[in-house]
Amino acid sequence: MVGVSHNNLARVKELLARNATLSLASWDWGFGDWEDALGAASHVGRPDIAEALLAHGARPSIFSAAMLGQLDVVKAFVAASPGIEATPGPHGIPLLRHAMAGGARAQAVADYLKTLPGADARPASQQLTPDEMARLTGDYVYGPAADERITISIANNVLQFARGSGSRRGLTHIGDLAFFPVGAPRARIRFRETTTAIMLTVHDPDLVLEARRTR
Repeated sequence: MVGVSHNNLARVKELLARNATLSLASWDWGFGDWEDALGAASHVGRPDIAEALLAHGARPSIFSAAMLGQLDVVKAFVAASPGIEATPGPHGIPLLRHAMAGGARAQAVADYLKTLPGADARPASQQLTPDEMARLTGDYVYGPAADERITISIANNVLQFARGSGSRRGLTHIGDLAFFPVGAPRARIRFRETTTAIMLTVHDPDLVLEARRTR
């Protein structure tokens, strides 16, 4: 349900007709990067899907209000909870980007949010060279089973993390080969070179696993 709420109105309506409580469906994409169906529709700018979900009981949020152009609602959120405009949405997407996704109907919201410095806040990151990224790519094994591996790849000039057959998560570099996955700034993925291999550790926040690159 969360997946199709990004782009498939017909399928959303079909699922809602079968079970209206699916309007509340949510999914953890990894490391606590939770996204609900309405959040999915909101950050990609699909008011038609958002309105269908809301009509079946989805819980509105400041993110859905921003995308739908509900300026009074967004202002009320900010007045009630100063600083809330800096709270990131699913995948770490800022509030302003939700308003921009709403297009012309949300232009007034976007203009308002541009006056609030935190509404487009993004985590600081440090660039890696293509050679540095390439050096970290490969499969890292942490157990004997076929799916007990992590794959580090590159897409759109960003390192990607995937465990087994799970979805890929972009990695943000914060320095010294330490990263956090998109939407999960408290998790840490660290690399270190030994005399025999490159090691990868996952901390969330304590050490979760250690893996060794095999190729």
